[in-house]
Parts: sequence; structure tokens; C-alpha cells
Amino acid sequence: MNELANIKSAKKRVQVNELSRQRNYAFKSDLRTAVKAFYAKAEEKDVELAKEYFVKATSKIDKAVNKGLYHRNAANRRKARLQKRLDEVTA
Repeated sequence: MNELANIKSAKKRVQVNELSRQRNYAFKSDLRTAVKAFYAKAEEKDVELAKEYFVKATSKIDKAVNKGLYHRNAANRRKARLQKRLDEVTA
């Protein structure tokens, strides 16, 4: 690694931060994939699969809040948008 830190604890922080960054990136990518899958099923008007993907997407959003990747209000806003789309499909 190309780090500027000289102190041992600072070097460790660089490593830990990089691992966290990669883990967060992977989780967010997975979350975005789940949301896109829901929207794809909603677009196809496949109600049963849309409901299934809705549950998966909202679960991942809640986990993102617990991990500190999303603010609670932002997550609620995203879930509300998903719910609104699901209601349009099921109506």
C-alpha cells in the first residue's frame, strides 16, 4: 500500500478503513442490485415476484441503516418509494 502514515496505529487505521470501504461498497452494490430487481419485476407487473423482491430490498435497506451506510430518514424515504411502486403494481 502507498500510505503516508508513519505511526503504527495510523497505518493500521489506513488498512482497517480500506477494508471497511470495500465491504461497504460491496454491500451497497448488492443493495442497489436488489432494488433494481424489484423495479424490474414491478415493471413486468409480476406481482408475486415483486412482493418477494420488495421484502428482500427493504430488508437490505434496513441492514444498511444498522451498518451506518444510510441515514434512517433516507432509508425510510427509499422504502416508501418502493412501497408506493408495489402498491401501483398490486392495485
